[in-house]
Amino acid sequence: MLASTASFAAKPAHNFTLPTSNGQIKLQDYRGKVVYLDFWASWCVPCRHSFPWMNDMQKKYKGKGLEVVTINMDKERALADKFLKKHPANFVVAYDPEGATAESYGVMGMPSSYIIDRKGNIIYQHIGFREKTKSKLEAHISSALTN
Repeated sequence: MLASTASFAAKPAHNFTLPTSNGQIKLQDYRGKVVYLDFWASWCVPCRHSFPWMNDMQKKYKGKGLEVVTINMDKERALADKFLKKHPANFVVAYDPEGATAESYGVMGMPSSYIIDRKGNIIYQHIGFREKTKSKLEAHISSALTN
């Protein structure tokens, strides 16, 4: 899928509670932080390339208030676990096999990413992941962290 972005006015992010490998995550618990929210699946080739970059972003900007949160869309958890063995995540991984959260965000492709500001508003969204878009995504993260 080609990378694309959507230009729109900030809108409230949909709250969710989802299971993780060691409990659960609630988006509302991240209020006051900038969240890079990423929807992914084990079969998604661009997702394989986005994981090292998301690890880098988490490491680089965590101290400034960034939290990378990803949501796996696989119907079978074993597929996600196999993916994560090859592509480790140093950030939160939640699971939404029914796709309800993805539906509430209007996800149309993998990966789909959303930058959520400290007030809980979606300020940027992006579909796909390509090498040439990394700097643009990082610029949006950096901008959100300084606002």
